[in-house]
Amino acid sequence: MAETRKRVLVVGGSGYLGQHLLEGLSLAAGSDRYDLAFTHHRPIPPAELVDAVSPVLPFRVDLRTGDGFDSISTAFGQPDVVVNCAALSIPRSCEMDPAAAMSINKPSSLVSWLSSFNNNNSLLIHLSTDQVYEGTKPFYKEDDEAVPVNMYGKTKLAAEQHIIANCSNYAILRSSIIYGPQTISPVTKSLPIQWIDSVLKQGQEVNFFHDEFRCPVYVKDMVHVIIALTKKWISDGQQMQLVLNAGGPDRVSRLQMAESVARFRGYNHSLIKSVSASSVNRGVISPADISMDISRLIRVLHINPCSFEDGVRSTLEANDSS
Repeated sequence: MAETRKRVLVVGGSGYLGQHLLEGLSLAAGSDRYDLAFTHHRPIPPAELVDAVSPVLPFRVDLRTGDGFDSISTAFGQPDVVVNCAALSIPRSCEMDPAAAMSINKPSSLVSWLSSFNNNNSLLIHLSTDQVYEGTKPFYKEDDEAVPVNMYGKTKLAAEQHIIANCSNYAILRSSIIYGPQTISPVTKSLPIQWIDSVLKQGQEVNFFHDEFRCPVYVKDMVHVIIALTKKWISDGQQMQLVLNAGGPDRVSRLQMAESVARFRGYNHSLIKSVSASSVNRGVISPADISMDISRLIRVLHINPCSFEDGVRSTLEANDSS
């Protein structure tokens, strides 16, 4: 008798990471194949995505109210793994409407729905952010105090605290800037490497911060991390309570990010102007240095994310071939 396939639900599956994850999960073969479903907030799901990762079940869900989760219970059943990629992730938008940011970013309705199954048979993998850190030193570790300086970071920290208090089987991934190729159904938000490439290609002089540091992570590495956690739960069957920094291995400034693109493309480096982050009012406080130590991620999952240079190369090569 064939073994029952495990069910994976991607919350926010029509977003950037969600689409890449669904694509990665759909390519699994043999005993690693999954029954897939995803939630979306748009009136209809992206047809290109549904066609590309078929078979997949799309569900329209309002994360603020929980409307739509009952339909998942009926048509899909209890998922073995839920990956929460949904968020209001633009810091300025969170600053302008903190109530909306908290209602979306703190997954109260999702956690309540999972609790309704009255068992611990689902693993919740939740995407958090490096912006839970204050930004006053390099290479934060997971056990360092989380002191977010803006509303986005505060809502994501509230989400972590809610999950830790109400779930017994979870993995929280504090991701940095996620970059990589465009999605199957193109997202409208600006993608960082593609944006840098486009402005430098036009021969424009552009300002980049030399004193704001992150550990950008290639999107395919994030997919590998999530799939590794999924396999770990399914194979071991042991509940996990993990908080992991999920960044790339390199601490880079916005200036260094632009220089990497220029090196690959052969653009004139004089177009890249070095400025301080303090010289620009973005309407939101942005932490200066939230680079992360990812040694725990490497130790637990045996995954070594690619270097920023390699990720830029893969991103631009994919962009050229599309």
